[in-house]
Amino acid sequence: MSGEQQVLSGAEILLKALSDQGVDMIFGYPGGAVLPIYDAIFQQNRIRHILVRHEQAAVHMAEGYARSTGRVGVVLVTSGPGATNAVTGLTDALMDSVPVVCLTGQVPTHLIGNDAFQEADTVGITRPCTKHNYLVRRIEDLARVTHEAFYIARSGRPGPVVIDLPKDVLMAKHVYANGAGIQHRSYRPRTKADTAEIARIVEMLAAAKRPVFYAGGGVINSGPKASRALTELVHLTGAPITLTLMGLGAYPASDKQFVGMLGMHGTYEANLAMAKSDLIVSVGARFDDRVTGRIDAFARGARKIHIDIDPSSINKNVAVDLGVVGDIAEVLGDVLAEWRRRRPAIDEKALAAWWKQIEDWRAVDCLKYVQDPNGPIKPQYAIDRLYHFTRGRETFITTEVGQHQMWAAQRFKFEQPNRWMTSGGLGTMGYGFPAALGVQLAHPEATVIDIAGEASILMNIQELGTAAQYRLPVKLFILNNQYMGMVRQWQELLHGGRYSESYSDALPDFVKLAESFHAVGLRCERPGDVDACIREMLAVDKPVVVDMRVDPKENCFPMIPSGAAHYDMLLGPNQKAAISDHGLTMV
Repeated sequence: MSGEQQVLSGAEILLKALSDQGVDMIFGYPGGAVLPIYDAIFQQNRIRHILVRHEQAAVHMAEGYARSTGRVGVVLVTSGPGATNAVTGLTDALMDSVPVVCLTGQVPTHLIGNDAFQEADTVGITRPCTKHNYLVRRIEDLARVTHEAFYIARSGRPGPVVIDLPKDVLMAKHVYANGAGIQHRSYRPRTKADTAEIARIVEMLAAAKRPVFYAGGGVINSGPKASRALTELVHLTGAPITLTLMGLGAYPASDKQFVGMLGMHGTYEANLAMAKSDLIVSVGARFDDRVTGRIDAFARGARKIHIDIDPSSINKNVAVDLGVVGDIAEVLGDVLAEWRRRRPAIDEKALAAWWKQIEDWRAVDCLKYVQDPNGPIKPQYAIDRLYHFTRGRETFITTEVGQHQMWAAQRFKFEQPNRWMTSGGLGTMGYGFPAALGVQLAHPEATVIDIAGEASILMNIQELGTAAQYRLPVKLFILNNQYMGMVRQWQELLHGGRYSESYSDALPDFVKLAESFHAVGLRCERPGDVDACIREMLAVDKPVVVDMRVDPKENCFPMIPSGAAHYDMLLGPNQKAAISDHGLTMV
């Protein structure tokens, strides 16, 4: 019988469809409802399975794999608690636009709705946290649904898709049909802008006296071609560019036109450039609250262009003058072609004055700090030294969530996309370490480092077992200040120094913890020892946990206080935050 007409079990059909989609790796955890799939995995060698220690971590590993490669990450979990444990990861992937296909086991079709053992309404539970989901009740639909799920996950604004798989469907037999070319009947994302929109972008850019580009993760999701087109367009126009937390790497950080990250902990010059501009060109970003600050005060004197693959994001948070729906690489490529065709005149005098103002803001040196050689290690210093020793390597950085995340974003310089993985939208503590494992599996020769806090890392520390089992030399660089640092900072600045439940009084010995998982543990307590500690960490071809004891009271600045305007920034500890009652309600 031909390869197009093979009679296979549902589990075999699933693996054949995954193989046809180019899947080479699955992150999962077995259970009764998915044992037919695990039996089929055992009998093939095309797809590698990575055994995680928790289903949430499986999704984060798939996210790290997807974001570092541009491919779809695949997750396999059992029914009931297996599926519900994946919900945080799925929500994280949805908010950060990460293409993931999550395969969940389900009780047999005749038991659905009967409260059977390990039954959960997976489709109902995951509907709000996925781009789309399926319950496959007939084996005849399995191959089509699988291929369709990959199309949905990777096209348009990427995101997670769940396929819920009853056990009897996995054990039934049917003919496999190749799914090449399968698309969703009603899902056809627009990728090209029309010529009038392209012409209008060029006209508005040419007429601007104080333009600024504001780019986000959508540029990276569009692929390397989009980053190259963005860089070329920024150079042609001479405008400054700022990046979101999720967009770091979309534009080379060493370029003189880059003014740093913007937002709550962004640079002074980036936030003021947005505030004082007369034209904002948003590319693959979504005007979220961390960027805009108080909406009614956001860039009131600027016209706004918003280019995004997702039509629902345009005019959602901020009203814009021109909304353009399309793939970033396609749209920017057309803008470049139109710009070269027209060769518009730019007001060079106005642009020079604009850059003079930006350089004055840069001179404030908003990221400065002082490292006392006899004092505690400043977290900024530790990250600066880490960057110094890794900048010549093929390096990927992931983070957990908190102060360490913001310091890493401020101080690491990314020259290309897909090198920076962090949880931006959901802000998931416990994201970084499993994401780093996914990155390392996709890039076995690279240096992969998770910059963590001592509180965040405990959320998924069990994945040291995964690192040990698969001999993954991921480095855990823990900035240990014994506090939930960002919570403590907000309590100090916004709640009168009432440090309610933000101090960790019973932390593990991270060195011994690492050793118990067959990893290497290192501890550093003095500024003079930081360099040697980092060198030793990088020299070891095993998982390494670094317990970097940093100043427990150091705060992360600049900072836009909750509810404040995006130009109302605290630059250091001597400034006091004026917080309204409304501001205290903001996160």
